[in-house]
Amino acid sequence: MMRSFMKNPFNVNCGTVIQGKWHQNSYKVIKELGSGANGTVYLVDFNGNKAALKISSEPMTVTSEVNVLKSFSKAQGVTLGPSLLDVDDWIVGGHQFSFYVMEYIQGVHFIPFLRQSGMTWLPILVLQLLSDIGNLHKQGWVFGDLKPDNLMITGPPIRIRCIDVGGTTAIGRAIKEYTEFYDRGYWGLGTRRAEPSYDLFAIAMIMINSCYPQRFPKREGGIRQLTRAIDASHELTKYKTVLIKALTGKYRIADEMRKDLLKVLSGRTVSDHKRTHRKTSPTKQKKSDQSKLKGVLETIIIFILISLLYVYYIYGQIF
Repeated sequence: MMRSFMKNPFNVNCGTVIQGKWHQNSYKVIKELGSGANGTVYLVDFNGNKAALKISSEPMTVTSEVNVLKSFSKAQGVTLGPSLLDVDDWIVGGHQFSFYVMEYIQGVHFIPFLRQSGMTWLPILVLQLLSDIGNLHKQGWVFGDLKPDNLMITGPPIRIRCIDVGGTTAIGRAIKEYTEFYDRGYWGLGTRRAEPSYDLFAIAMIMINSCYPQRFPKREGGIRQLTRAIDASHELTKYKTVLIKALTGKYRIADEMRKDLLKVLSGRTVSDHKRTHRKTSPTKQKKSDQSKLKGVLETIIIFILISLLYVYYIYGQIF
C-alpha cells in the first residue's frame, strides 16, 4: 500500500492523558508527531521523560509493529529502530484502541544533517545503514518504507536511527507500505516483494535524493532516467557502479553493497557483475586471504575517517 497521510482520526488533544487498561501507565500527550494509514504517533510525557506513543484502531497493526521492534532488540548490536517500552489498550468513549510506546529518538533528519555537516558524511552514514539493515534482514524482515524522512541522525557519537517501522514486512510477503520515489515498482525496476534487494534499491534512491533534495519527477522511469540523474551529479558519479547495481537488483544481501562501497572509498575498482561462488585453488585462497586483509585495512581506514569527521563535527559545534 502506498504511504498516505490523513487527518488524525483519533482527535487526541494536547494535554490528554492516555492510560493503559492493563498496565495502568499514564501518558500525557505533548503533540502529534505524525499520522498515517496505520495509526497516529504522539510525543508523550511519561514520568517526566519523553516517549513516542503510536495508537491504532487495528490491533493487528500494533501486534505486527511490536514484533518488529522486538526483532530489533534480538539482533545484537542493532540500534536502527527505537526501543520498545510498553504495549497496552486505551478505553475511551466506549471504544478500545491498541497502542505501544517506544523510545523517542531526537536528532536531525538525514538530508538536513548532510546540508549542515557536509556530504562527506553520506558514505559513512550509508555504511552504518547497510550494516544495520543487513542485521534486520537476518532477522527475517525487510524495512519496506525506507526513506530520508524516516532516518534520524543522533549523537554524539553520530548514529543513524529510524523513527518509523510501520512499513517493515516479513521477507517473502508483499510490501505493506511504500513511498513512490524510493519504490522499485514505481520506477519499473522490480516487484514489491519483501526481499533484501528491495531495501537496497531504496538506499540507492536515498543517496540520489541526497543530491536532489526536491526529488525529481518520474518521466519515462527505468534505469535510463536514474542513470542520467547519477551522471549529472558530481557527488554521485563516484558511486555510480554501486548505485546501478543496487538499482538493478544485483546485490543479494546488504553486505555485498557495503563491501563495494568500502572499495570505492579506498580507491579500488568495483565489478559491475553479480558475485559468483566457485571452488578456489590454494593460489586463489591465498589471494582471498590477502583480500580479507585488505578488507580489514579498509575498515580501519573508515574508522579513522569517521573519527576525524566526528572530531571535526564536535569542534564545529563548540566553536
